Amino acid sequence: MTTDFTDTIPGTAVKRGLAKDDLIVIAGAGGFIAGSLTRYFAEQGYTNIRAIDRKPLPDWYLRVPGVESISMDLSHEQNAIDAVKGAVEVYNLAADMGGMGFIENFRGGCRRSNLVNTHLTEASYRAGAPRYFFSSSACAYNTDLQKSPEVIALKESDAYPAMAERGYGWEKLISEMFCEEYWAERGLETHVARFHNIYGPNGTWFGGREKAPAAMIRKALEAQDSGDMRIEIWGDGTQTRSFCYIDDCLHGIDLIMHTEELIATPINLGSSELVSINELVSIVEDIADIRPERSYKLDAPKGVAGRNSDNTMIQRVLGWEPNTPLRDGMAETYAWIADQFAARKAGKRVVEG
Repeated sequence: MTTDFTDTIPGTAVKRGLAKDDLIVIAGAGGFIAGSLTRYFAEQGYTNIRAIDRKPLPDWYLRVPGVESISMDLSHEQNAIDAVKGAVEVYNLAADMGGMGFIENFRGGCRRSNLVNTHLTEASYRAGAPRYFFSSSACAYNTDLQKSPEVIALKESDAYPAMAERGYGWEKLISEMFCEEYWAERGLETHVARFHNIYGPNGTWFGGREKAPAAMIRKALEAQDSGDMRIEIWGDGTQTRSFCYIDDCLHGIDLIMHTEELIATPINLGSSELVSINELVSIVEDIADIRPERSYKLDAPKGVAGRNSDNTMIQRVLGWEPNTPLRDGMAETYAWIADQFAARKAGKRVVEG
């Protein structure tokens, strides 16, 4: 097996131990993050990538040339077995998820994500795959620690005692435990990252699954287009979050997957730049150069009062942390969504998500 390095992360070399034609399997590749990860590895020169998602191929966010793209539901055991045959690395980013409106209103649907991870870990173990990555979420953290906008940044140990967000958060926490046990009992090398609000180009921006950054950008564009200069904000706008730009997320996944100290050890992957939703809206207004009237929908789904990523562990272990300033990432995202908005208005087909 050929050992290779990459210098795509300034000051941080990644020792993957992969040959360029080793099979990399990416589940959930029709979605935002996994689709971007597929392109990331293709751009690194890997020539044997199998991308899988249950959505029909025309509905995928990204289709990467030269990648084997398969529409297949991995919540079925045989599909999971077929998916990982010959795999050297498996990345499980398949999940039914979206913004807070989706997460709070479709909690039961998260059972499908549990099935995917159950079948995919077992299939990867039986297939002899050396490494397995699971995308967890900050929703796995104890909600009792997130009741104030002035939240103390969440460190990895704060997931216990367990009191995750209902549905999506519990699904993630349970799947993390499965990954830890597959390493402890069976020797399948697993890696787990807890994502904190990933955003950026090629993500969902309308249709009900979009997260706050994309939703605020879309609302600003709609206000400009219609001349109705009003923006509706869910909650009172004081809720606080950190938002991690997609490029930082991809670099982080690469580093986490290939760091021995992080085997079966969940770790935060998020920015520590905490902002309120009102401050996020102000950033969008500055980029769009508008000053709309704000209205607040107090009975809308709004999630926990505050959540931020404690990056002490990732700094210590990797010597790196997500560092794209929110304003910079939002400017890139705004430009992409503006193009998509114009295309949709012109009658062209865009991916809803």
